[in-house]
Amino acid sequence: MQPQPQPATFQLPAQMAVAAEEIDYLYYFVYWFSVVFFVGIVGVSLYFLWKYKRRPGQKPEHVPDPTKLELFWTITPVLFIGYLFHASFSAYIKQATAAEGAMEIRVRARKWAWDFEYPNGSREGGQLYLPVNKPVKLVMSSDDVIHSFYVPAFRAKRDAVPGLYSHLAFTPNVKGEAQVYCAEFCGTSHSGMLAKIIVVDEEQYKKHLDELDKMPEKCGEKPCTPATWGEQLFVKNGCPSCHSRDGSKSLGPSLKGVFGTPQPIAGSGPVTADENYLRESILRPNAKIVEGYTTVQMPPFVFKDPQVDAIIAYLKTLK
Repeated sequence: MQPQPQPATFQLPAQMAVAAEEIDYLYYFVYWFSVVFFVGIVGVSLYFLWKYKRRPGQKPEHVPDPTKLELFWTITPVLFIGYLFHASFSAYIKQATAAEGAMEIRVRARKWAWDFEYPNGSREGGQLYLPVNKPVKLVMSSDDVIHSFYVPAFRAKRDAVPGLYSHLAFTPNVKGEAQVYCAEFCGTSHSGMLAKIIVVDEEQYKKHLDELDKMPEKCGEKPCTPATWGEQLFVKNGCPSCHSRDGSKSLGPSLKGVFGTPQPIAGSGPVTADENYLRESILRPNAKIVEGYTTVQMPPFVFKDPQVDAIIAYLKTLK
């Protein structure tokens, strides 16, 4: 029987990975330990304030050092911290060490999007499909600044650092969608650096990989066209974070009405934004930079030809 997620609580979301139960146990252990000691210490302190308050005619008495009590409140926290360190480090190691035969996914972070590469070489932005009950190892890096890959439903988080590889391991055990956030402030559109992990059965996962580079039959509730598929790809890959579609000012040039119009290129004359220009701008974005945006570095994207054609078809509709 397919395990059902533990329901979300006031403090934690529903569990969707094997390690979540252990992490939750540690969290609640620390939480209730802190609550009990806080209430106990405050209660005893208030009682002592009342019992031993200064009264007329009474003189304070010398109290000898309570050696046993001092040993107790010194040794007890040390034992608690030792246990907590051991349990927390064990949970950390499990997320840093992939199980044998784990499926390896390459994750690339950039302002302000997540890019996922499957074992077969296919790439996808904004969402990651994973088979349920299959161990996964993420190999992560960043193209620009430090980002942090955070999946609350998996109780998993790891930084993606420029020039280094970091690793994160988990086993999703519940089908459904898990939200991905960036937990490290990375610039103006940090809050929009989102993605989804979609956990499905093995058959659906293989079907998704087979159809990943092909235009789907439906885009939402309507039949797909190259333009509507291109819009999906545009949004999933985080393009709206830098390019507006309504003519408003953004980090990069607005794409409203760009097709077929002359674009002022820094260091050279204007270039007509035809299909070749758009294709080059997607795959080699720094080849021709529009004037006024020379300080903005757009990362290169890796798309198959049908995907590039679809994005260009969508850009043509932005009039």
